[in-house]
Amino acid sequence: MTAGERVAVVGAGVAGLTTAVVLAEAGASVHVIAEQVPGVTSLAAGAMWGPYLVEPKDKVDQWGQRSLEIFRELSEDPTTGVRLTSGVEASRTAEAPPDWAADLPGFRPCGPAELPPGFTSGYRFMVPLIDMPAYLGYLSRRLDAAGGTVERRRLASLADAGSASVIVNCSGLGAQELVPDPALRPIRGQHVVVTNPGLTEFFSEDTGLSPDLLCIYPHGDTVVLGGTAIDGEGDLASDDNMAAGIVARCAEVEPRLMKARVLEHRIGARPTRSTVRVEGQLWEDGTMVLHNYGHGGAGVTLSWGCAEETRALLSAK
Repeated sequence: MTAGERVAVVGAGVAGLTTAVVLAEAGASVHVIAEQVPGVTSLAAGAMWGPYLVEPKDKVDQWGQRSLEIFRELSEDPTTGVRLTSGVEASRTAEAPPDWAADLPGFRPCGPAELPPGFTSGYRFMVPLIDMPAYLGYLSRRLDAAGGTVERRRLASLADAGSASVIVNCSGLGAQELVPDPALRPIRGQHVVVTNPGLTEFFSEDTGLSPDLLCIYPHGDTVVLGGTAIDGEGDLASDDNMAAGIVARCAEVEPRLMKARVLEHRIGARPTRSTVRVEGQLWEDGTMVLHNYGHGGAGVTLSWGCAEETRALLSAK
């Protein structure tokens, strides 16, 4: 990558903004183009670090660990929206812990008295918890400080990004049409944000492939409650029945949530494919396109690792 190289980044979700920051701080002249700034799906994320049903495993492990390192550094600055938080991930079916959890600080099995009724196993650990509105604001400020620019515009194709020697495709679900990529599909997610009745620790249930998730993520004065994972659905309209179910599931685990006031609903469509796509593609006109999309529910978890791999691909072109 040459200093001042013109790079157009398509998409302003967590993947797009993180990649734009990494490239701008490496000396590229970065211009972000997106219809929504920041992206609504990233705004709707919970968000807790943790690989979430994504492949390929070897690359996901590498990308996730690099992101974990950076999130730990960012947690030292309260303005980033990143905090290291203790909590419990539990199961109703005596599942073994996920392999990524055992190396986290404070990891240990929970005793029966530490688990809510109906749960048979659980594990305590400390992990980055990210307040997405605050964090995406931090990324935007960091991009601006590095000289990056942002344009709100809907593209009909990647070629519409304008004059740039490199186009970085971080368009998430938009890649269905912009690439086009028929292998990409939405998984609808909904969270409910409520007032915090005094919670300081997260709780998450290992629900496997169920569309009904259960997670409780405290962020200071608010708590993000989740959630859903409706495969194949991309509708972003709020569903009051689903929201009521989310609150009921979470209040069953943490009764203090029963009287918490609902502040807002956050809905997004996780851009999902069989494998995350991070690779280069050379067009006939000599334009280099770098793809970085298809992260499913692990966009935050993989964001820094995938951004740095995108930078490496650009440097090697």
